[in-house]
Order: sequence, then C-alpha cells, then structure tokens
Amino acid sequence: MTILIRGGTITTAEHSARGDVLCGGGKILAVGKSLEAPTGAEVVDAEGALVIPGGIDPHTHMELPFMGTVASEDFYSGTSAGLAGGTTMIIDFVIPGREDSPLDAYHTWRGWAAKAASDYSFHVAITSWSDRVHEEMGVLAHEHGVNSFKHFMAYKGAIMADDGVLLKSFSRALELGAIPTVHAENGEAVYHLQRSLLAEGIAGPEGHPLSRPPAVEGEAAERAITIANVLGAPLYIVHVSTEEATAAIARARAAGLRVFGEVLAQHLVVDESVYRNADWAYAAAHVMSPPFRSKHHQQALWAGLSSGQLQTTATDHCCFCAPQKARGLENFTAIPNGTPGIEDRMSVLWHHGVRTGRLTPNEFVRITSTAAAQIFNIYPRKGSLSVGADADLVVWDPSARRHISASTHHQKVDFNVYEGMEVEGSARHTLSAGRLVWTEGDLRAERGAGRYIDRPCFAPMTRANAIRHALEQPVAVPREPVPMTTPKGSRA
Repeated sequence: MTILIRGGTITTAEHSARGDVLCGGGKILAVGKSLEAPTGAEVVDAEGALVIPGGIDPHTHMELPFMGTVASEDFYSGTSAGLAGGTTMIIDFVIPGREDSPLDAYHTWRGWAAKAASDYSFHVAITSWSDRVHEEMGVLAHEHGVNSFKHFMAYKGAIMADDGVLLKSFSRALELGAIPTVHAENGEAVYHLQRSLLAEGIAGPEGHPLSRPPAVEGEAAERAITIANVLGAPLYIVHVSTEEATAAIARARAAGLRVFGEVLAQHLVVDESVYRNADWAYAAAHVMSPPFRSKHHQQALWAGLSSGQLQTTATDHCCFCAPQKARGLENFTAIPNGTPGIEDRMSVLWHHGVRTGRLTPNEFVRITSTAAAQIFNIYPRKGSLSVGADADLVVWDPSARRHISASTHHQKVDFNVYEGMEVEGSARHTLSAGRLVWTEGDLRAERGAGRYIDRPCFAPMTRANAIRHALEQPVAVPREPVPMTTPKGSRA
C-alpha cells in the first residue's frame, strides 16, 4: 500500500515544517513539499494537523500473570487500543519466576505476543541469579535482540532483586552492551510498612500509599544509581513518581552519569486523593506501584520533563477488572497492582503538557517517541520521520476534543483512571508499518500484524573501561538522550 500524507506540519523532536510524507512498502519513501501522489496511492489529508512519529510506550504489561491472576488486556487488544491513541510500538516485560529460565520465559511471552496488532519488543526481568541466568542474558542479547534487563527492587518474597543480584546483573549487562532498568522502591521497607499497617487494622486501599511513601522510592533510586556508578554502568529508572527520585536522577546526570528517567502520564495528572474515596472499588482500581502522589510531586515530575531530566513517558499499562481487584477486599496488599492508560497517554500529555505551555510540540514528540527509540537503540528506524524509517506515524489533530471514558475506550478493562476527563488533541489517523490502522474513529487493527523488533546492544564495555570513559566525559547536564557508547555497526 502506498499512502501520501499531504499538507500537514511535519513535527519531529528537532524541528517543524510544512510538508508531505510518502509511505510505501512499510517504510517512509520521501519527505518534502508538494510531493506527487503515485498512481493508485491513497491520499490522507493532514491539513490543520501535525504529522509526527508514532508513539512508543516503553513500559507495558499485556496479559501479565501477577498476584494470583492475569492482566485482562492481551497483546491484541492492548496494542489495538494503543493504535487508536497514536502509539505504534510497545516494549513489554518478560517476567520469569525466581526459579524460572529467563530464556524460556522469553519464548513464552513471544508466543503470547504473536497476536499483537502493532510492533513490540521486550525488556527481560532478572529476578534471581545463577550461572544459567548469566549465560541466558548473553543468549537473549546476542540472539534475540534484547538490550535491556529489568530489576524489581520491590515485591519481597516474589520477584524482588536484592543488591547482590543488582551488582551481578548490572555487571553482566555492561559486558553485553545492554542497559539495566529498575523499579525503584525499597522492598524491605514496603514489606515492613505493609505488615505494620495491617496490624493496626488498616486493610483498605488507603493503606497502599501509606506503605509506599515517597522516601522508599527516593532511597531505592539513590541506591540503584550508586550501584550503577560503582560499576560504570548506565541506568534507566522506570515510573519515577516522586520529587526525591527526580532529584536523584538530576544530580546523577549533572555529574555526567548516564541515568535516564521515565514518568507515567497517570502520575502527572492523578493524585493520591483517589485512595481516600469512600467507594472501595473506585479506590482499589487506582492501586498501582508506585502509587499516585500528592500534587507537590506532580509539579516536580512536570519540571523534570520540561528540563530534560526525565526523558521518556510511559503507562505501565497493566489492567485488572473489578472482580480481580476484589481479591484484596480485606487486605490491600492482595489488590492486584496496575492501571490502564495506553490509549490515552498521548492525548493526556498533549492536553496537560503542550496546551498548558509545559512542553513544546517538539518536546512532546521527544518524550512520547524519539527518546525511547534512542535510549533503546532503535532510532532512526523508530521515533523519526526520516527516509527509510518504518512508516509508523500519526496525523495528530491538536484541536480535536474527546471525552475519556471506560464506556467508549478500546482497552480491555472496566475502568479508566481518566474517567470523565475532556482532552484536546488526539490522533486523527495512525499508520503502522505503512498501513492505515486508525482513521477518524475507525479502528482497523489486524490481529498478528505486529512484528517483533530486535534492539541491538551497544558496544560492550569492561568495568574499568566504563569508569575510565565516564571520567573522561565533561560534567554537564545533557538535554538529549545519550547512548551508552557507539552502537555496533554505526559510525561515530
């Protein structure tokens, strides 16, 4: 299929200009002014709209087995909902049990994801350490295009990685040219506070944020940064939700460390008052980790995005319906953690970011697409509007208004954390690999059309070389996402 997108404002992370985009064979063929439509090409009118790279959500959990149940959203329904909102690629998580093979778990997740409607890739979690894990990290990196490994510093007794695991896994990732990522919460402190609150008779959803105060995130972020610094490794911290963690990242980056921060759209606009709602089901629907915070922390997160200290935005899309949440009716620690968001991330960020002046349209493109592509080494194939890039792009209508509701969303869940929110700015058309999959409210997602995307590792480094390399860098606060080293096969 050949498609000409005509008359829009081509908007990338670097610049904006009026022009046309010609797509064919799943790739961008030409970008310029007054392009001619080839015979038989479909012409998409982008007048009054922006033409932007398709969104990349670097943090989702489709059909995740978790806390005694399985997330309601599968890879087809979740990626379809993403296409409706302008997201054309996800990076999901393979999460093996402590005794499981990471490589076997990867193949299991690949099987589940075969139904995806958009392109996808995987981070792989390291939940324990052994010679087998060491070996399989190499197989995943070299043979399966995995260049990021996840570590949960929370969930004691389940998938929590202690400092010993972090040190071994971070070191191995450095050898492979992969980037370690962390869920930064002090799992020991959370476990202690959970037990104390239950003993005091606090069993409802209000106990969830009380058991995970901002300090437990700040401490874990500082600790993970310290471990990475000792080893000379880069670090990506997921779902940053506090001023403390944001400040820790800013200090590290000012010292020249390669630390990246991700923020969830939900954390920017939903505050902790949801846990005090008298309706148990409503409060429980908002239980996720880290929890929603006070408006004070929201201001710090917006400042982090605006200043470039936080680089990416995600959703941690992990859906559980009311009957599943009810598993924790008498014990908040048993409420499955997770909220939806993949369909609404880009509209929420445009409405509350660009329209308010917190972000420019170019910064919007960077935090929703380009930065993730650069950090995880799939740029310019993804996250750009360059000739030869995948034809994943969105005709974004900055003035289109819509009402967010669970009654109309495409997500496979009975609740929406943005319920009732009116937003301005949404996808008019979405192209995935050159196919028109969303057009003016018509979802044309195709089951199984998504492709697994290899993410090549960066050049490997020894600990000594990594530290030497870091010491040679000027002390600065970079605005641009900086790769660990020159990627294999690229030219400096």
